Amino acid sequence: MGQAEYNHGGDLVAGVLRNAGVSTIFTLCGGHISPILAGCKHQGIEVVDARHEASAVFAADAMARMTGIPGVAAVTAGPGVTNAITALKNAQMAQSPLILLGGASATVLRGRGSLQDIDQLSIVRSCVKWAVSVDKVHDIESVMDQALSVAKSGVPGPVFVELPIDLLYPEKFVREWYGLKGGDQGKGITKKAIGWYLNRHLTHLFESAGDGLKRQVEQTRQYFFQASREQWQQEIAKPLLSMAVKQFNRARKPVMVVGSQAVCEPAQVPVLVHALNKLGVPVYLSGMARGVLGEEHPLQMRHQRKMALKDADLVILAGVPCDFRLDYGSHISRKAALISVNRHAGDLLRNRIPTVPVHGDPAGFLNALALCPKSTSPDSGWLASLRERDTARNQEILEQSQRAAAEGGVNPLALFLALDELLPANSVLVADGGDFVATAAYTLRPKRQLSWLDPGVYGTLGVGGGFALGARYSRPDAEVWVIWGDGSSAYSLSEIDTFVRHGKGMVALIGNDAKWNQIARDQVELLGDDVGVMLRQSDYHKVAQGYGGEGLLLAKQEDIVPVLEKAQRLARKGKAVVVNVLLAASDFRKGSISV
Repeated sequence: MGQAEYNHGGDLVAGVLRNAGVSTIFTLCGGHISPILAGCKHQGIEVVDARHEASAVFAADAMARMTGIPGVAAVTAGPGVTNAITALKNAQMAQSPLILLGGASATVLRGRGSLQDIDQLSIVRSCVKWAVSVDKVHDIESVMDQALSVAKSGVPGPVFVELPIDLLYPEKFVREWYGLKGGDQGKGITKKAIGWYLNRHLTHLFESAGDGLKRQVEQTRQYFFQASREQWQQEIAKPLLSMAVKQFNRARKPVMVVGSQAVCEPAQVPVLVHALNKLGVPVYLSGMARGVLGEEHPLQMRHQRKMALKDADLVILAGVPCDFRLDYGSHISRKAALISVNRHAGDLLRNRIPTVPVHGDPAGFLNALALCPKSTSPDSGWLASLRERDTARNQEILEQSQRAAAEGGVNPLALFLALDELLPANSVLVADGGDFVATAAYTLRPKRQLSWLDPGVYGTLGVGGGFALGARYSRPDAEVWVIWGDGSSAYSLSEIDTFVRHGKGMVALIGNDAKWNQIARDQVELLGDDVGVMLRQSDYHKVAQGYGGEGLLLAKQEDIVPVLEKAQRLARKGKAVVVNVLLAASDFRKGSISV
């Protein structure tokens, strides 16, 4: 947008977002950011107002993961920013590119006790790739452009842009407002001095951009990996590919684990799938990579990953660090060769030094490896043995799902096996919880790429409502399901109101066992005490009705399919539906807590 065309700073923000392909901005309103919201609406960007700032950032996170375009959230100053911190940290840990726009008090009033005036940059810096405060109206566009670039480059992640209120409102209004704040604070020479200072400050605020900000923006570049795919292949890939091919040719029992980093560029997912097919290595998918091979692919394994890693003679980690999820690397045999590909240098070497460490894009490296001539291929007996393990585990799950509890209620395995059969090809699954959600992960099969959303390595509760919003706006025709534990549902159940107000359909399943079961199971057994882990078997379906949504109660095993089908019909009519599932006791995941 040309400088002469804007009415206020919010228009400048919106113009940059529109040009970058941003279609939706998530927010919770506040006077500090009103011009941003108005500017976005006027320029055709949909403004979706959530009921909590964290939900707005979670929604932006989900949209970024599903589209590859940085998600955008705007929150007001002070508590608006601090309420967003957990969601911001979750995005950083999950390596999601997003922009958080934070309001701030007027530049002239900082440190003078104005409303919600705090040092936001100091609070936010540890949660983002870059935190910057804009101090001139005419720097807004260049900062926003750079923020979008930084969020996507190298290891993707969140960026915080602070926009003081006097940079966002029209200049005429700001000058009048400054006059009211400064005009009565003295007489004679004091009044003139204050007037002179305020006028000089305003001139600085609205004048053309200087070189200082440009230098600050350019200096950020050195901190981020920005080599193009072509440069990476020429300078890094060639020698490492040669080493990887040697390890590949030696292996008889290779296995691969593919994580979210491999799909952070959605347009490259078909290339990744082609590479996986050509390599022919048994593969476990995690995080956002779940679903890239569809429901039933001969190379995809879903169970007994730990055992497979122990037995393998070559392990390829594609965007997966050796953190707690792999027991800090101990799941991988010390006799096995390890090829690890990661955009993050720290994650690449965390807890275990790979045989072949590749600091780069996992999808690009796998594609390059697949194109290299190889003298051998994995042992067919190895693949068959892993399939047998998968089949045996699926049979165990089926048998456990058929057990009826003496006290009644719904077997969670039976619930998810039924749901898996009902899910359409365009479904998106959002996971937010502990024991109930982990049971879902064992049984539900995402139907296509980028159709599974969980918090990621940070394990954050409360992502459900926001992630569902982001999914709904990323894919307007999708059937969105939220899998909520009864504990985690309370963090964002109020977003049912957001879905209702915006006329968007979705279905939420709340697994109601009246406790924080993932914690309770071990705490009660090991410590003999249920302190802090017990809840009420609340009427969550009635809460949904109070927000204007539809609420259904599922209390009997035989009612699973009719209730789920009714929920689907309602959602397809644009209704927000909560199914309150009264769970039977289950020991399916006993002893599986990770720390």
